[in-house]
Amino acid sequence: MDYKVGDQVFEGFLAYDDAATEKRPGILIAHNKRGISQHTEGIAIKLAKLGYVAFAADAYGKGIRFTKEDDDGSTAQSQKLKKDRAMTRARINAALNVLTADSHVDTNKLAATGYCLGGMVALELARSGAPLKAVAIFHGTLDTPTPEDEKNIKGRVLIMHGMDDRSVPVTDAYKLADELRAAKVNFQLELYSGVLHGFTEPANKPSPKTKTAYDARADQKSWASMQDLFHEVFDGNGVTAH
Repeated sequence: MDYKVGDQVFEGFLAYDDAATEKRPGILIAHNKRGISQHTEGIAIKLAKLGYVAFAADAYGKGIRFTKEDDDGSTAQSQKLKKDRAMTRARINAALNVLTADSHVDTNKLAATGYCLGGMVALELARSGAPLKAVAIFHGTLDTPTPEDEKNIKGRVLIMHGMDDRSVPVTDAYKLADELRAAKVNFQLELYSGVLHGFTEPANKPSPKTKTAYDARADQKSWASMQDLFHEVFDGNGVTAH
């Protein structure tokens, strides 16, 4: 579905169970550096099957998508977001407004997830003071130029990270944990031994040269941890068994 941020058109992906009539928690999904993909849409569908309204936010703009082979293009786009955090916050807050405007959403029960670059995007949403009950970050970009903004985070934060991540070193996760502790944010840090960046995406085939690799165990464990978090913050509503 299309929406605008200023004069630019963005295209997100909304998923929900249209057989359900009650309002339910809304989950915003922030995509990786390649933009919204089939994998991103699959995450939204999985969340919808769990009883949520899920919206995959578009952080780049309509039609701006990249393949694995176009790392230069995706890196250039992701760097724009990393360097301009105000723009990032404006874009992801606009997507949150799209989600909350949907009639199926209980606007008192909101959360966000982020993958890779989307980890930074979801965290910037929380740092902007958005009314999120929880943020779940999968192998995310974690650094911030304004650590003092961690105090604006209203909900719980779950960081799930590979110990052997060479794109975002585990020291970044430790640093974020220190910042969150100082800001008195309720957080949890899960680290998976022997796991690289991008561990939730089956398309990331392991090879000696790659920095990304799918890991089935880390994928399953992190998804279960996210479900547990949502179950806790939403008082058990909208979640089925793992």
